Amino acid sequence: MMRTLLVRGMLAGLVAGVLAFLWAHFVGESPVRAAIAVEEAAAPKPVPGAPVEEELVSRSTQETWGLGLGVIVFSVAIGGFLSLVFAMVYGRTSALRARGTVAAICGLGFLAIVLVPLTKYPANPPAVGSADTINERTEWFFVLIIIALVAVVAAVRLGRQLAARWGAGNATFAAGLLFVVLIAVAHLALPAQNEVRAGFPPQILWDFRLANLGTQLILWATLAFGFGIAAEHAVEGRPAWWRRDAAERSTAPTA
Repeated sequence: MMRTLLVRGMLAGLVAGVLAFLWAHFVGESPVRAAIAVEEAAAPKPVPGAPVEEELVSRSTQETWGLGLGVIVFSVAIGGFLSLVFAMVYGRTSALRARGTVAAICGLGFLAIVLVPLTKYPANPPAVGSADTINERTEWFFVLIIIALVAVVAAVRLGRQLAARWGAGNATFAAGLLFVVLIAVAHLALPAQNEVRAGFPPQILWDFRLANLGTQLILWATLAFGFGIAAEHAVEGRPAWWRRDAAERSTAPTA
C-alpha cells in the first residue's frame, strides 16, 4: 500500500508540476523580463574593449526547460512527501476520510511552506537582491519554514487535546491562536532581509510576487485534488468514476 500511495503521490506531483510550470512560464516570466530590463538599464555601460562575461545558462533556457525541470522536480518531491505524510496520519489523527485528509494536509502545508515565509521573506525577481547575502537569506527562509511546520504540528496537537473538553470550535480557535502567536514570535526574532533598492518599480515587484504565489497555489491545489482522488481509490477501495459507471451499468437490471 505504501508503494502505491508513493507512486500516486509522485504522479499527482508530476501533473501539478506541469500545470504550475505553464503558469510560471506564461504569467511569471513577464515580470522577470521586466525586472531584468530595469537592472540592465541601471547598470553602468561596459568599457570598450573589456571582456564580456558569458552567461552560463541563457535566458531562453532558464525560462523554458530549465524552469520546467525545476518546477516539476520540486512538485514530484512534494507529491512523494505528501503521500508519506498521508500514510502516517490517515485514520490516526482525525475522522476525516481520504480526500478530506489530503485536503487538510495540503492546506496546512501551503500555509506553513508558502504563506508564512511569504509574509517575512517574500519572493524577489532575479534582478533584486545581493549575491553576497543569498546564502544568508536562503538559510533564514528555510528556518522560518521549519518553525512554521513545528507550529502547525503544535497547533494540531493542542486542538486534538482540547476538542473533547472545550468542543471543536473552541479547540480550533485555541489551536489557531497558538499558531499565530508562535509565528508572530518567529517574525520578531528572525532578522529582516529587505534588499529591494529604492526606485525599483513596485508594479513589477507586485506582479512577480503575485505570479509566484499563483504558481504555488496551482501546485498545492492540484495536489489536493489529484492525490485526494488517488488516495481515496487506494485506501477506501472506491473505483475510478469511469469504472464505477461501467460497474453500475453491468449490474443494472435489464427489462
